[in-house]
Parts: sequence; structure tokens; C-alpha cells
Amino acid sequence: MRILQNLLKESFIFAVNSLINNKVRTFLSLFGITIGIFAIIGVYSALDSLETSVMNSVSKLGDNTVYIQKWPWQFGGEYQWWKFLKRPLPSVHEMEQLKDRSKKTEAIVFTARTHKTVQYENSSVSNVSILTGSHEMETAWNFEIDRGRYFTAFESAGGRNCALIGYELVQKLFDGVDPLNKTIKIGGKKITVVGVFKKEGNDPFGKGMDKTVFLPLNFGRNIMNLKSENVNPFIIMKGKKGVSVEELIDETRGLMRPIRRLRPMEEDDFALNQSSLISSGLDGIFAAIKAGGFIISFFSILVGGFGIANIMFVSVKEQTQIIGIQKALGAKRLFILMQFLFEAVFLSLFGGVLGLTLTYIGLLVANSMSDMEFLMTSKNILMGLSISGAIGVISGYMPARAAAKLDPVVAINRL
Repeated sequence: MRILQNLLKESFIFAVNSLINNKVRTFLSLFGITIGIFAIIGVYSALDSLETSVMNSVSKLGDNTVYIQKWPWQFGGEYQWWKFLKRPLPSVHEMEQLKDRSKKTEAIVFTARTHKTVQYENSSVSNVSILTGSHEMETAWNFEIDRGRYFTAFESAGGRNCALIGYELVQKLFDGVDPLNKTIKIGGKKITVVGVFKKEGNDPFGKGMDKTVFLPLNFGRNIMNLKSENVNPFIIMKGKKGVSVEELIDETRGLMRPIRRLRPMEEDDFALNQSSLISSGLDGIFAAIKAGGFIISFFSILVGGFGIANIMFVSVKEQTQIIGIQKALGAKRLFILMQFLFEAVFLSLFGGVLGLTLTYIGLLVANSMSDMEFLMTSKNILMGLSISGAIGVISGYMPARAAAKLDPVVAINRL
């Protein structure tokens, strides 16, 4: 064991000295592997960050929540849009009937969304998402209130002109002024701000609360036409604890069919959507993108590997006489093999570290230019170092083996 430790130590020192004494060669070798690691880890870090952001947005939809809509969320297969075109839209009346009959739900909510300009004194923001929903929205939808409060039951039932607004709208409209109890205007109607949503950050689906004004349903019907396709009305069914999404779907289908007066052999004229449809579809999409990204990045790594192999063959040729002297003095084949293999691995790992550093800097720049948070995970760091080490071993083995097999007499006499 002691002999092996000394062998590794001596091989490592020899490799480091070789790299230091051949700076140009080292730089050329590093450049290829650095760009390769930067490409593959950069791609994976960006995709992982995007996947995390998207999945976090999907998680807001809830695991035991069903959405009654006109159009299905469909991934894969043929999207038979012509079958869905004539379906009726979900209505407030259907929501009320479901509330009377459902036994497995914690909350049932009707909601709709449109876009309008919001004004406060001399400031205005156009194309703002205006969301309206019935009182149980606080239970059915995942959001947090940073300041102020949620609507009272009286405000919701009475259709009071009050609103909760998003963090980004506060920054744009109020410019440092406390928005609580201030009056904004939407479509000429005055609305009192009673609460501010907690900042959520970028939402890939554009459904986050940062750029949203939320109104009670009975007041929201004055802002938008709840029977219009343009406001995408739908009903949220949130199950009680312990109720699986399958049970909730079965109950919802069993309630909606008689509400819609469908005959036993007729197809459903409504869609029952759930978050797992999105997440399972996105899993496949991200897996395909990552596979494509790996294939593209692999060629960058391959170029770096060939660069290291070529440089190592040059290194062996330049040090042929030194190798011959070492073997004449009693150096074993393993020692010669290890010193050149160490040089290749150390070179590759150093290039990998530089590539990871370059990736980290790139992600910092991306974070400063985007609302989405880009992160380099420990998994990606470990993958980058593992790939670098593997490339070093694969690229350096043949040159190291060639050096180890040299005849000492021939090597010493070679010019």
C-alpha cells in the first residue's frame, strides 16, 4: 500500500511539472475540454432550472385538484379540436349545483380571466391579467398574501369593489406608496386594494400572481362577460384530504353528466383536467430536450478528448529519452503509465473546473437578465467533474500505454 501511495505521489508531481513546463500545450488542451464542459453543463443547468421553474408552477395547480373546462389538456395523440368546439362553457350555475351535491371536495370555485389596463392616479399598466373567482379561491388556489387581507365572505357575496394585486403591479403603479386602501381603476370602475400577493417570481405559464389583479366573482362579472370563451371560464374542484384525484374525477364526472343532462351513451361534453397530465407530458419533453442537448454537447467533449489525446502523444514523443532513462534506472511500466495518465486526467479535470467556473459565471449573467432563477446543482457539478475525469482516462490511456511499452535502450538513443 505504501509503495502504491509513493507511486501515485511521484506520478502526480511529474505530471504537474510537465504541465507547468509546457504552458502553450497545456492551454491548447484545456481550451477544448473547457468549452466542452461549459457546453454540456451549461445546457443541463439551464434545462434543470427551466424544468424546476415549470414544475413549481405546475405544483401550484394542486395534486388532488380537478379542473372542469371546455378544452382538455392533451399530450400526445391526435387533438380532435373539432369535437370540443361546440361544447358548452362551464358556468356559475353549474358550480353552485356541484357545491350542493359534492361530498368529496374541500372547495369548489368558478374562475375566469381577462386582460385590461389598470390605473392609479397618473400611472397605468396595460395588458394586466384580471382574475376573478368565487370566495373559496383562497382554499382552492395556491397563493400567499404578503400585506393586507383576503376578501371577507360579505365582500365576496355582495360583489364589493375590492381587489388583491400582485407584487410587480405594486412596483409599477404605486412607486413606493403603500397600496393598501388605495383606489385603482379598471374599465372606468373604482376598486379598493385590500391586499398584496407575495412575490412569486417568473411563471413560465404566465399565470403567476405578480402581474395579476384578483377580484371577487360577483364584482368581476361587471368587468368581464363570464359566458364568453375569451375569458376561459372553468371550475376548480379541490378534494378533501385523503381523497385521491381518481376518486375526485369519478365523483365529478358522476355529478357533471346529470347536470349537463347527458344520456348514458353520450360522450362527456366537458374536460376533467389535472396537473399530472401536464407534469407527465413535460417529463417526456424535457427528457427529449436533455437527450438532444447531450448529443450536441457530446461532440464538444469529443473534440476536447481528441485534443488531449493528440497533445499527450506529443508529450510522450518529446519525453522519449527521459522515459528511457527512467526505465534504465528501474522505473516500472506502471510508474510510466501512471505519470502520463495522471497528466491527462489532471489536465482534463482542470479544464473541467474551468468549464464549470465559466458556466457559473454565465448563469450569474443569465440571472441578472432574467426573472427566472438559474442554478448549477451539485448533481451537475459532479457530472461535469466525472465527465472530465473519464475523458482524461480515455484520452490519456493509449499515449500512456505507448510510453510504458517503450524499450529503454531504443528510447534513450532516439533523437
